[in-house]
Amino acid sequence: MTALAVGKPAPDFTLSTDKGAPFTLADQRGKSVLIYFYPQADTPACNDQNLAFTANADWFAERNIILVGISPDSVGKLADFRQKFALSPILLSDPDHKAIGPYGVWGEKKNYGRTYQGLIRSTVLIDPEGRIAQVWPNIRAKGHVERVMKAIG
Repeated sequence: MTALAVGKPAPDFTLSTDKGAPFTLADQRGKSVLIYFYPQADTPACNDQNLAFTANADWFAERNIILVGISPDSVGKLADFRQKFALSPILLSDPDHKAIGPYGVWGEKKNYGRTYQGLIRSTVLIDPEGRIAQVWPNIRAKGHVERVMKAIG
């Protein structure tokens, strides 16, 4: 991840939810927002990550933290993803990298000896004033939600 530093203002964005409604980060002031970037809906690691956030949604809600998942998938694909797995976090579509770019989560990846450009799974906690509170760059999906919960307390 690049350009993100704890204490700095979080890059603002407006993206479409899986229902097609606009979601603007600046409109969430007064609450913490946990944004998790994931590469592709309905793939094994992304399913696990989204299901883990859904399973722990009450824990985050008790701490006044809004859960937001962002991927480059289309609104329609995210709507199908939500329905298939009964997901609770807000799902945002970012095919044009309006948030993915400023948050520095698009870059070189290596998988099975192949190098390519893609979304680097990462998570960012934004405080109620709109500042970066914590960053988890280039994470593995398995066990990540538990590590985030432990860090937040």
